[in-house]
This record gives sequence, structure tokens and C-alpha cells, in this order.
Amino acid sequence: MRFKSLEQLKRRNCREVELATLPQRVLITEYAMVKALQVNGLVRTRFKESFEWYGYTIARRDEPEVIIDIGLPVNGQNAHHYTGIGPESIAEYQEALPPGVIINGWVHSHGDLDYRQFSNIDEKNHLTVLDYVTSLLRKPVARQEVVIEDLQLLVEGEGSIEELREGNVFLLTDVPVRAATLMETVYGGFCYAMVVGDAGWHRQKILCKKRTILSGRTLVERLEDPELVTLRTGRPFTESDAETLRDEIKRKIKPLAAHFSSPTAPPHRS
Repeated sequence: MRFKSLEQLKRRNCREVELATLPQRVLITEYAMVKALQVNGLVRTRFKESFEWYGYTIARRDEPEVIIDIGLPVNGQNAHHYTGIGPESIAEYQEALPPGVIINGWVHSHGDLDYRQFSNIDEKNHLTVLDYVTSLLRKPVARQEVVIEDLQLLVEGEGSIEELREGNVFLLTDVPVRAATLMETVYGGFCYAMVVGDAGWHRQKILCKKRTILSGRTLVERLEDPELVTLRTGRPFTESDAETLRDEIKRKIKPLAAHFSSPTAPPHRS
């Protein structure tokens, strides 16, 4: 059963039973944190200037709250002041990951800009990543009461047509029922968002999306500046890791200016 109009549903002091919680802190391994900051330095070394870039935060499916790695996809365009993400690129990268490994958010840089916050373009990217990640990680987080104005309880096979003309929602039962409580499942998911700068600073955010299964309500919540907890796992970021990352940057980071080589090429955007 699905209600055609939410105007028929009124929620006042409705009961809710919590089934699970969503992250309140960003958990990241030392390896992944060092790698995110290393990309900035290697980009500057290769291109002799700073560019924005983006990547994905990676986790194990059985422990999705912990960032264990930074994935660097082919960036469609890297400019000084902006970067964009499309849902197709997220899906393509996820499909290439090993089984049991998932994307749980995204990370990008503001290069050498002293803009230590998320931009409006970043907000659009947040929602794109959130939509994709929650499709992978959603889980029941609560049971919530649906308070219905003028609920009619009828016994199947009894009553008249006139009774069916009254009320907003009808519950037909095989035996008389004096009272009923309708509880719907609330599904929830999250994604992480991080921004780092050449000077070594970082900011982070947690976005959560909850959707009710019956009434179809969607709620997006943002946890601004949550605590970032770095976890020691004993895995260092080695010179071999750095060499692999250099090769990835060479193949995947493409400054916007490199796409425009003709005299009539469009100018740099900012």
C-alpha cells in the first residue's frame, strides 16, 4: 500500500524505535589520510602549479564507516578553482573495485587556495555522491509511527458503502479491531565528504539520507565539521605507494588548460 498524497498523513508526536545509527565521526586510517595529502604535493610537482582534483574514499563493505584508501578516478576536468563529479563516473569506478570494497564518500582539494570550506559546487557534488553511496549502503535505521488523520477500521465483508465514503485511510481486517498502530521502516545511509589543501589543512562533513518506505518522505541531514579520527593500522605509505600514485596522477589528472591547445581555445574558468 502506498499513499498518493502526504497531505493525508499527519505526524504529531509519533513513536519511533531506533534500529541502528549512522556515523557521527569520520574514521580514516593513517594510510588513507597521508595518501590524500600526498596527491596535492605530487600534482604540484608534476604540473608546476596547483589544481583541484577529486577522488573517492574507499571502505570495506563489512566496515563501511572506516576510510581505508583513496581512489583516484580519471578526472574529467581539473581547473584551478573547481571540479565536478558525475554519477556515471562513480558507478564506473565502483564496478572496477574488488568484491567487498565500496565507495563511501569523496575527497577533493582546493589546492593552494586559502578557501577552507566547501563551495556551492562542492554541495552539488555532495548530493551526487550521497545518492549513489546510499544506494549501496542503506539499511533500516528506525521504525516510525505513521499517524493518520481519520483512520477507519472495517471488518471485511461487513459494513455498507456509506462507511467506505468516510475517512482518509481504511484498514480492512478479518476480525473486529478497536485500535491499530501503523509503523513504517525508515532506511538510512551516509557518505563522507572531505576537502584538503596544499598547506595540509582539511575539512570534513557527513551527509545522511533517510527515506520512509511507506510514505516516501526523504530527509537529507548534514553534520558539519565532525571530528576526524585517524586510525593506526600499521600500514605505512611507502615510496612504492608514492610511485604508484605518481603514475596514476600522470594518467588520470588532466589540467583543463591541457585540453585547449589552439589559439582560439576557451580561457581558464574560475
